[in-house]
Amino acid sequence: MKRVITFPIILTILLLLATGCSLTQEATVPVLTGANESSSNGIVEASNVVAPVMQSVPDTAVAGDIVTEQTYINLYKLVNPAVVNIQVTGSRMTNVFQFPEGEVPDIPEHEDLPGNPFEGFPGLPEDFDPENLPQIPSSGQGSGFVYDKEGHIITNNHVVEGAKEITVIFADGSEAEATIVGRDPGSDLAVIKVDVDAAKLTPVVIGDSDALEVGQLVATIGNPFGLDGSMSTGIVAGLGRTLPGAVAPGGARFNIPNIIQTDAVINPGNSGGPLLNLDGEVIGVNTAIQTDPSSFSFTPSFGGVGYAVPSNIVRRAVPELIANGQVKHPWMGISGGSLAKEQAEAMNLDGSQKGVLIQEVMADGPAAKAGLRGSDSTITLNGFNIGIGGDIIVQIDDQPVNQFEDLLGYIVTRADVGQTVTIKVLRDGELVDVSLTLEARPSATP
Repeated sequence: MKRVITFPIILTILLLLATGCSLTQEATVPVLTGANESSSNGIVEASNVVAPVMQSVPDTAVAGDIVTEQTYINLYKLVNPAVVNIQVTGSRMTNVFQFPEGEVPDIPEHEDLPGNPFEGFPGLPEDFDPENLPQIPSSGQGSGFVYDKEGHIITNNHVVEGAKEITVIFADGSEAEATIVGRDPGSDLAVIKVDVDAAKLTPVVIGDSDALEVGQLVATIGNPFGLDGSMSTGIVAGLGRTLPGAVAPGGARFNIPNIIQTDAVINPGNSGGPLLNLDGEVIGVNTAIQTDPSSFSFTPSFGGVGYAVPSNIVRRAVPELIANGQVKHPWMGISGGSLAKEQAEAMNLDGSQKGVLIQEVMADGPAAKAGLRGSDSTITLNGFNIGIGGDIIVQIDDQPVNQFEDLLGYIVTRADVGQTVTIKVLRDGELVDVSLTLEARPSATP
């Protein structure tokens, strides 16, 4: 009997592997994290190494302000029992092509690939048709962590989106089937549930991501390339980033605000795993890595920039997912951006003026009902036409708005659907207060 080697050949496999279990995620940069990694062959002679004295696991990993090697050992022992490996079989089918044993060609380096990756590819038959091939169910894997004793587990939406079967593998190697409780593309979060003895479940503690500072030490635990229980360490490298979230009507995307940037190593398979402070609290959910769009790779790997959904979004989204299976995000009904110096000067304002310039007000949306105004003329900046003349938002309730992220972060993390907020705008050189009642964000599909 011949051994058969299977090669997935769909063009989108690059992104599906990059999502680390994404079954449907689109091709964007940053890419989502999950998939296989070769091991290091470095060996260190340990004949003269003295084994450390084993210590009991404390309630927290840090003793005072002193961080040592033992800090990270304690942290791992404290949190790893809560971290799970999530294996997913999808409802979508994937085309495959099979090379008989002994006929597998050498795959050229990516810079040598032709414009059409199948044209002239060694070993393919002349009548090769990528649209007419055998199919197998799509699959993927990622990470997650135990939320409570009822069996709820937090992970990324892109890990379980399109899932037909979900298997959770615990730190001790035991397995359990899971079902989806709720998914939220708007925060890339999802909750799944297992039916196991409560004694088997070790819930995490959710920390306060608003208290984070750049430079703070952090760690991750997850399953990069399927390597279960892997830990990495680093720092908070940046705060207040944004990532694309749910698809909006018209095909654009709503943004996820307050994203945490870290240099702790995140790779395919880490998606849905915890980003931790040194007290062992979850302060983020690892979700994406920055990649070089000019570099071709079937499985993108970490380049020094990783992203995590902040825990304070988790605090808001997860209870709603458990209760309702979905999250209703508050929405103003505008498009716009941070006010640029050139826009301010074109509107006869000081070039240092800060705020969010409204470009467009959505018809029948909350902003339109409140009387907010969009841009009514344009200027050319760096070859692009950009709007001017609209209302400039400088404050929402008690939150100053200097840039778009300030506005978005307030709405997503502090406001609710149905809440009336006070928007302070700069209109024709005068400050005006506008009352606006937030509505639920519309979906791209009816």
